[in-house]
Amino acid sequence: MITIYGIKNCDTCRKALKWLAAEHVEHRFHDFRADGLDSGTLSTWIKALGWEQLLNRRGTTWRNLPAEDKDAVDEAAAAKLMESNPTLIKRPVIDLGDAFVVGFKNPEQEAIRAQAEAGQ
Repeated sequence: MITIYGIKNCDTCRKALKWLAAEHVEHRFHDFRADGLDSGTLSTWIKALGWEQLLNRRGTTWRNLPAEDKDAVDEAAAAKLMESNPTLIKRPVIDLGDAFVVGFKNPEQEAIRAQAEAGQ
């Protein structure tokens, strides 16, 4: 089963969930805020995707960080920041079972579609 990680008020997460329902793809939603996010899951994502791909530098949370936090960001600092502020993670993170994708544009939709077809 595909797991979508994000927050319920994220427009992209809502778009992904709506698309999954319309495509009849079995999935579950994990809300960072309501359900939390453990460091093991975040560490797995960082190993699979790289911290640069996960860190959302375009959002309000990033813009509100102190300059010294933004200037000194490396893998360890990014992991710590994302763990304490899950909204710094680009959304949605989609667990396809054997791979992860971040975001919800055409390539991610195709990966989900391929995974769903393989699982049927």
